[in-house]
Amino acid sequence: MVQLTELVQYIDSLLEVDRFRDYAPNGLPSEGKGTVNKIVCGVTACQALIDAAITARADAVLVHHGYFWKGESEAITGMKRQRIKSLLDADISLLAYHLPLDAHATLGNNAQLADLLGLTISGTFPQTESQAVGMHGKLAQAISAEQLLQQLENKLDRTPMHIAGSDKFIETVAWCSGGAQGYIEAAALQGVDAYISGEISEQTVHIAREYGLHYFAAGHHATERYGVQALTRHLADRFAVQSQYIDIDNPV
Repeated sequence: MVQLTELVQYIDSLLEVDRFRDYAPNGLPSEGKGTVNKIVCGVTACQALIDAAITARADAVLVHHGYFWKGESEAITGMKRQRIKSLLDADISLLAYHLPLDAHATLGNNAQLADLLGLTISGTFPQTESQAVGMHGKLAQAISAEQLLQQLENKLDRTPMHIAGSDKFIETVAWCSGGAQGYIEAAALQGVDAYISGEISEQTVHIAREYGLHYFAAGHHATERYGVQALTRHLADRFAVQSQYIDIDNPV
């Protein structure tokens, strides 16, 4: 068991949340009971995850996608009201970490993707940002685009969309989980053979082709399942609390 304040302070420090200019607040957007014995983690704080956490008798829910995103209505009505009411009624805290969880050097989504795919990390990008969250590096050996596509499908349990910007084999790779297709030009400037992210936009196709870059859209949810799990395992070991990952499937 751990005090909620101690837990939040530890995670905030571990992930260096003050270093990031983010789209949503990181930390504790909704407070529950003062002690935590069980943490349920998941990708997004949707109603289905909250309901599952209540059934699992969680004291805290740790997610990558929380609430109060920039540009959305500040009114706590409708769907948002129901989600927050469910948490408050059950006395469950919500802990949410977005960019800091993408970027962490070992527990983050991108570091965990590197482990999953057998990628050696060489550095981060874009270099112009103090809060660079993308990574670049190498595979153990050059493989075909078809082989990398199959590896992604096997590891992520999702069939990615592949845009073949060239016919060359792939050895050097840049990657950034989630909705980071906008980083594709920054990835190309790293001189890599391929870029892996979660989503794809119309313009992504043309950019990949014109830079001669293989692009793989491997799924927003599918590429961001691993940071919350790694962080929660770390917390369970450090504070001797129970932990459980609950996957609410999302095809995007």
